[in-house]
Amino acid sequence: MRPDLEIIQEWIKPNSRVLDLGCGDGSLLHFLKTAKNVNEIGLEIDNENINSCIENGINVIEQNLDHGLSNFQSNSFDTVLLAQTLQALSNPDRLIDDMLRVGTNGIVTFPNFGNWKSRFYLSSKGRMPVSKFMPHQWYDTPNIHFCTVNDFDALCVEKEINILARTVVDSQHQGSWYMRAWPNFLGEIAIYHITKK
Repeated sequence: MRPDLEIIQEWIKPNSRVLDLGCGDGSLLHFLKTAKNVNEIGLEIDNENINSCIENGINVIEQNLDHGLSNFQSNSFDTVLLAQTLQALSNPDRLIDDMLRVGTNGIVTFPNFGNWKSRFYLSSKGRMPVSKFMPHQWYDTPNIHFCTVNDFDALCVEKEINILARTVVDSQHQGSWYMRAWPNFLGEIAIYHITKK
């Protein structure tokens, strides 16, 4: 399993109820179901990924996250996951609100566009960064809301969200003490465990 997913799974209790927003092929939910006996539901929009979830025995619903989570009752999950999807949403702040309405806590991961590589690329080339980690041009990227660690921290303060844990890793999903010391400058991927105050 990817190291960032290893961090995420440590924050999820056995036998809990988990909702994964933008669950992809369901591999994380499959691991959690097998290793931690979670009661899982994934939301996904891509038909190929939905078929993979079904083949792996994952409960999946076809749903566009930009339409919110009104089909779920409040407090119906222990943990709601939003891994590498925040930046592709039309209204990420509203989905964060909805996540913490339907779940006791949430786990959010996103690419940190404030890291030094992005800053250097933009300042030296005068163009939006393109890399192995972010391979798209500005006009065809799925990322429509660029976010930094500092931006997400500010959103949590504004919305009175409690940050239970935060870590950052590089594009190979490895962390270090110096990334933890300067997360906005050195971290490429941010991983948050949050709850409502």
